[in-house]
Amino acid sequence: MGYADVYNGWKADPEGFWMEAAKAIDWDTPPSRALDDSNAPLYEWFTDARVNTCWNAVDRHVEAGRGDQVAIIYDSPITGAKRNITYSELRDKVARLAGALSAKGVAKGDRVIIYMPMVPEALEAMLACSRLGAIHSVVFGGFAANELAVRIDDCAPKCVIAGSCGIEPGRVVEYKPLLDGAIDLASSKPEFCVILQRDEGPAELTEGRDHEWHAFQAGAEPAPCVAVEGNHPAYILYTSGTTGQPKGVVRPTAGHLVALNWTMKNIYGVDPGEVFWAASDVGWVVGHSYICYAPLITGNTTIVFEGKPIGTPDAGTFWRVISEHDVKALFTAPTAFRAIKRADPKGVLIADYDISGLRTLFLAGERADPDTIEWAEAKLGVPVIDHWWQTETGWAIAANPMGIEHLTVKIGSPSVAMPGWDVQVLGEDGHPMPPGELGAIAVKLPLPPGTLPTLWHAEERFRKSYLNTFPGYYETGDAGMIDADGYLYIMARTDDVINVAGHRLSTGAMEEVLASHPDVAECAVIGASDELKGQLPVGFLCTNSGTSKPDAEIVAECVKLVRDRIGPVAAFKHAVVVDRLPKTRSGKILRATMVKIADNESYKLPATIDDPAILDEIRTALRTIGYAQA
Repeated sequence: MGYADVYNGWKADPEGFWMEAAKAIDWDTPPSRALDDSNAPLYEWFTDARVNTCWNAVDRHVEAGRGDQVAIIYDSPITGAKRNITYSELRDKVARLAGALSAKGVAKGDRVIIYMPMVPEALEAMLACSRLGAIHSVVFGGFAANELAVRIDDCAPKCVIAGSCGIEPGRVVEYKPLLDGAIDLASSKPEFCVILQRDEGPAELTEGRDHEWHAFQAGAEPAPCVAVEGNHPAYILYTSGTTGQPKGVVRPTAGHLVALNWTMKNIYGVDPGEVFWAASDVGWVVGHSYICYAPLITGNTTIVFEGKPIGTPDAGTFWRVISEHDVKALFTAPTAFRAIKRADPKGVLIADYDISGLRTLFLAGERADPDTIEWAEAKLGVPVIDHWWQTETGWAIAANPMGIEHLTVKIGSPSVAMPGWDVQVLGEDGHPMPPGELGAIAVKLPLPPGTLPTLWHAEERFRKSYLNTFPGYYETGDAGMIDADGYLYIMARTDDVINVAGHRLSTGAMEEVLASHPDVAECAVIGASDELKGQLPVGFLCTNSGTSKPDAEIVAECVKLVRDRIGPVAAFKHAVVVDRLPKTRSGKILRATMVKIADNESYKLPATIDDPAILDEIRTALRTIGYAQA
């Protein structure tokens, strides 16, 4: 059965489609129906079911006789540590931690904040919460104290599980002082904390409140799995909000299980027992869905990688991991491959490793520019699949479903809508746009299982953020188009569509052109204010290592490229070469902040920024071309 058959089958009978997919899950009480539309437009799935996530991710594989299979591979080039944890070992670790938490009063519905580096214990903490029916909220390790405090106040956790430190190339980031500062700032105080002491940076524990990881669990009785309602929140994950107040995305238990299980075979094309690697962090949605939950639910081996694409020790570290652990599918952000390509443009280091076991590379998290995709395809010799989703959705809206049918790849497109997703491109009046025309990308309600039903204690904000602009639709916040073949193109965030003298232009389309220049490793385009034309595009270019051509020559060639390929209507005249672009820790370019710098507007330092000093470099570069002069 091909993609069209599967998609049309879902469209003809959505209820039947998801009830069939639900058969792959172990239920305490199976659902009698899939969709609950009793509170539309707030939809829920499998609400009358009873189920436990941890059972489905861990225990059932042991019960099925696969306890000796490796569940987690930990690989830390930063510390030199490597270890494997089997499903049996994982069950015992998780049950014991859950037992210790239960003995301290953590129960179904309680919130637990997890503030951990990329170590297996982070997954153990997530699974221990799900074992008890507690709701975890993972906060990216190293987040500033005030940002952590905001999250503590919003979800009011009974306890915090944290690492003493995180380890970056060349430095140790002490988490415990940040946690202490956050608890001091927060109005809502956790009852206790559990601290994983790391040799590279042990922390001072607060007597009476803090418990050392191992001592805390000593003598604890293993806890059984607690069945919860289908719509019980599995976790809260905070994503940035336009107001500066983070939005707590809620992930419901049953839909999460059904959807993620369906994706592993159908989208990623991997079978139980195979090694799947999502090179991300547990603090992001990719880490929740595809480091922790989906691979374990389907019985894969997942990799917890504590390293970077370059510098740990070099641009060959991804190839080493693929070779050493026989990775079948790699999922990472395009920015990781741009970093590798910039450091090793000819891909010389690949030859040092046997990566013949790799079948597919999946990219998501930001637009995958054609140049990066083409480079990866040429160097790796495997399909490179761009796919598109969001923190809110938890899994792919559009993809090339490798386990159903390997569709023709159209570079620049994340391919087609997955079953469950009726994707439309709408004009400002809410009417569908013709094929090939730019508009707001929206999804017809109801959203499929596994997506957010609301925001944590913020239903009105949920409606305003996602439902009110286009009634009957979920507003994605992305802009793009659908071509005549039904392929989706994500061109920019809605606010990255700029208006140049009345022409609506996509900054993403300009970035594609700039990225095609042989000396450009990475780029970004923003729309800066202009008295005459409303907005004008400004380009930022990072060049490949080893480039000998003068910056001015590269800029001139890039300006000409945009003029030749998009036309004079783009009014693209200004570009500047910079060493690096300001990004979040997950690799997203902070374009909105760059716009504010160019326009001399005040801005709030983004909590997720990787290195705040880069913003001063951007300001200096903008001044050389006449912006940010105040």
